[in-house]
Amino acid sequence: MQSKKIMVIGAGQMGSGIAQVFAQSHFQVKLNDISEEALTKGLNTIEKSLNRSVKKERISQQDKTDTLERLSTTTKLSDAFDCDLVIEAVVENMDVKTKVFGELDKITADHAILASNTSSLPITEIAAATHRPEQVIGMHFMNPVPVMPLVEVIRGLATSDETYQAIDQTTKALHKTPVEVNDYPGFVSNRVLMPMINEAIYTVYEGVATPESVDEVMKLGMNHPMGPLTLADFIGLDTCLYIMEVLYDGFGDSKYRPCPLLRKYVKAGWLGRKTGRGFYLYDR
Repeated sequence: MQSKKIMVIGAGQMGSGIAQVFAQSHFQVKLNDISEEALTKGLNTIEKSLNRSVKKERISQQDKTDTLERLSTTTKLSDAFDCDLVIEAVVENMDVKTKVFGELDKITADHAILASNTSSLPITEIAAATHRPEQVIGMHFMNPVPVMPLVEVIRGLATSDETYQAIDQTTKALHKTPVEVNDYPGFVSNRVLMPMINEAIYTVYEGVATPESVDEVMKLGMNHPMGPLTLADFIGLDTCLYIMEVLYDGFGDSKYRPCPLLRKYVKAGWLGRKTGRGFYLYDR
């Protein structure tokens, strides 16, 4: 890209992480959300993350200061007018995402690339909300963004080679590894991960084992660093359910049917770490 002006839309867990890694890699970053409260929370998350890195001597205090100076915040989507790349990290809902992309299409410069951090929704459908589908692409970062090295780069049906190459180079500039993936429900990561989590939930639902036992089997027997039910709580059970529904609707295959226990927990508001209760209890 010709310059390094970026906007990240959504200051939640994923958006704040994406903004942080871009700012640490010397991009000028505008972090956007609909409220000042959300932006303040996002900046606090970034500062805490940077403080941990300073404490562990991964970065210096000056690195932290410089990173924060490259970050600005705004509640105005129109401030994307001079950005070369806009990354959307809003709620995993197609109606919301297509609305955002339709507005960005009118606001941003003709050369700007529009990317989505969606974890499961079709890039082709998101791109259809714009008049520049060849410049729309998926950049699926992994959580926690500052730590995880992978970015799934998802081509929509119309995504151009030029757009792909620009995002491939940009991802490498973040010291992350881009992996090219085509546009199918769940891409690769969640198409493989979520059915495993769903099956782990079924083993609890059917009384095969407790959540603790399921997680121990997968950690000690399969060398997973985190058990699938602990991971589900970390991701958010509502997010897990939504992705399973996308897979089930997208493929029409019963193997993607969400476990009834997962639905029950979500209806109860037991969403995992963010609500203090999921398959485990957490301090809030």
